[in-house]
Formats: sequence, C-alpha cells, structure tokens
Amino acid sequence: MLGPLIDAMEHAVFELRGMPEKAVQVYHHNDSDGLTSGAILTRALERQGFAVKRFCLEKPYPAVLEKVYEQSGKTLIFADFAGRIAPLLSDLNRGRNLTLILDHHVAEASTDARVLNLDPDLFGLKGDRDISGSTTCYLFARALDPANRDMAHIAAIGAVGDGFFVDGALVSENRAVAMEAAAQGRIEIREHEAGEQYLLNRPEGQVDVVESGDYLDVLGGVGYYQGGPDMGVKVCLEGASPGSDRMVEELKAVRTKIFDEETARLQAGGMKQAPHIQWFHLEDRFFPMGVKMVGAFCDAIRFTDLIDPGKYLAGFQIVPDEIPGIGSISFGQVKVSMRVAPVMEEEIRAGRAMGLNVLLPEATSRLGGFSDACHSLTAATTVAIGKEEQLIDEMESILTGESHG
Repeated sequence: MLGPLIDAMEHAVFELRGMPEKAVQVYHHNDSDGLTSGAILTRALERQGFAVKRFCLEKPYPAVLEKVYEQSGKTLIFADFAGRIAPLLSDLNRGRNLTLILDHHVAEASTDARVLNLDPDLFGLKGDRDISGSTTCYLFARALDPANRDMAHIAAIGAVGDGFFVDGALVSENRAVAMEAAAQGRIEIREHEAGEQYLLNRPEGQVDVVESGDYLDVLGGVGYYQGGPDMGVKVCLEGASPGSDRMVEELKAVRTKIFDEETARLQAGGMKQAPHIQWFHLEDRFFPMGVKMVGAFCDAIRFTDLIDPGKYLAGFQIVPDEIPGIGSISFGQVKVSMRVAPVMEEEIRAGRAMGLNVLLPEATSRLGGFSDACHSLTAATTVAIGKEEQLIDEMESILTGESHG
C-alpha cells in the first residue's frame, strides 16, 4: 500500500531530477482538491529550483491532451485527474516526455515507461475514502524534500474539500495529513457527536476547513473563466485576502442568480424523465461559470422536491471552446454530471443499485465519449453535442440489462 507508493514516488523524483530542463508543466483540477494539489506542487517544485508553468483544467479533455503532447523533452505533471487515462497519455507520449500522474480516482496502468502513474488506487488505496489528490501531491512533495511537511495543512484542506469521510471523519492517509497539520499547530481537530471538525488556525482567527474548501470551490468553479483558479492557488499558499474575499462574494452572487433562474426553469417543467433517470440540459446558460457547476447544481437540488429521490439525476452543460491559459479549442462536447439523492446513495453503498462509476463510463464509452474521474456517488463524462438522449438511453439499457434488484 503506502510503502510501494512512496517507493514509486521516490523513483519518479529520481527521474525528475535527471531531466535536462529544470522546468515543469503542472496540469491540475479546478475544485478545492485540485487547487490545493496545484499549490502544493508549485511550491515544492519551485523550492527545488524548477520553473513551474501551471494550467488549471476542468477535465483533461483529449483535444487538450493532443495539444499538450505536441511537445517533446518536457516534464508534465497531472494532478487530481488522469489516473484512468494513463493508457491514452501513453499513446500520446510515446516515450517523448516525462509524465507523472498524481491522481486518486480509479486508475489504469501506464503502457509507456515514461508515463509514471502514481495514482494510489494502483497501490490499494481508495480515492473516495483513504486519500485525496492533495494528499497524493503532498506525499510526492515530501518525497521531493521532507521540508515540504509544512504544507500538510494545504493537503488537509483538499481532503476535507473532497468530502470523503467515514463516520464524519477523515481516515487513512487523509487523516494522517490532518494529524500532521495539527501537530504543527496549523489545524485544530475537534471531536463531536457526528465525527470530527477541522479548524484552520489563521492569524485573524480560526476558520472551519469545510468553509475553506467551499471558498476554493467558488474560485475554481464559478470563477474558472475569470482568473479564479490563480486566485485560489494564491489563497492556498498565502491565505485569504480582502481581494480574494471580494472576488468570492461577487462570484457567489453570480452563482445564486444563475442557480435561482435554473431552479425556476425546472419548477416550470424543465426536468425530463426516463424510467430510472431524471435529467435536464443547461445548454450554455451557466457561462461564464465553469462546467464543473452543472455538478454543483445537481448537488444543490438533489435534496429538494424538484427530483424523484428514487432515480439517478443527470445534468448536461455545453463545454465552451476555450481553455484559460491554453486558448481556443474546438470541442463540440457536452459535459454530463450525475448525482443521487440520499435514498439512492444508500442503495448504491449497500450494493443494491449500480454505482455511477460503473454506469456512466460504460454508457459514455458506447458513444465514443470521454471518461476520466468518476466515483460511485459522483461522476462526470463528456459526449458529442447531440448525443445527450442517446446517453440516457444507453444508461437505461445498462440498468435494465444489469438490474441490481
């Protein structure tokens, strides 16, 4: 488990130090776990004298990857995504670049010796229980230099932000980084009847780490096309500021307005129904928010009477033809995010209903779509615009053919 993973990370550090160019490109996700991952890697690598160029992606889309892998002789690091697509990265790379994958989602082995998949899923750790992307990046940073232990609190923010608890508390490697941060005086851990509360010790007072995660999610998700991810990484490394506070408040107001308008549409009959799935389509109404926000909206409504608690919930959002920091890319894709109400959540946990990490990627692959990071209770993929109803039909056929009772 952890021993072999650390050994693999130390080998990756050896390979990294052997690269002729002291420059690294870091590609990371835009949620709290991804922003903390990007922050940890940026600081750890810069401390070692590497020039770091950072790119924040909502997903490692194939069209983006093809552009990235036009390069040769580079060091590329993917954080909080890409574990599952190591074979695709291997095909694109063909031995030309050193590629490190520091993800925590369900993973597949690399087929290129220069693509090092350090996803803990390959080493027996569960990404939706034991270890976050930020904790994975923290372990790598520590392998790079033990002095990077001072970023344990950043890893803990990402772990809490990802929301994978057992009986209300972090477990395994996620809890280890929280305990490390507590020993350093950066975090206080309080026990309560529902588990544990994690409080970030800041000069101006304590902040619940859940709130810190939400703060970063707003910057990275709502503000994806407005400089939010860069501000988020800065907050991870330097703390919140009046400027970041102002940006978050403005972005929250935008989110509230857009969410309220969409809720009204659904109340007026915008939700479509299939036998096992209820779904809606945002088109491009959520822009300029990022496409992660379709999942956030699903989260917001999954507890309400807008939905049937016994059905899967799916939402579609068109992917804009632009990636900040990379430029214009013609996608022609729609993102689908899926969630479930608490009733269905229990059914999935008990094995009586199919997990989203099985259902959605399987249906997506039948339509030639793209799957990367999917968990059993939260999942997202992309398919070509126009294939939305086909995707719903494919999922229905999978559920009918492989009923879990």
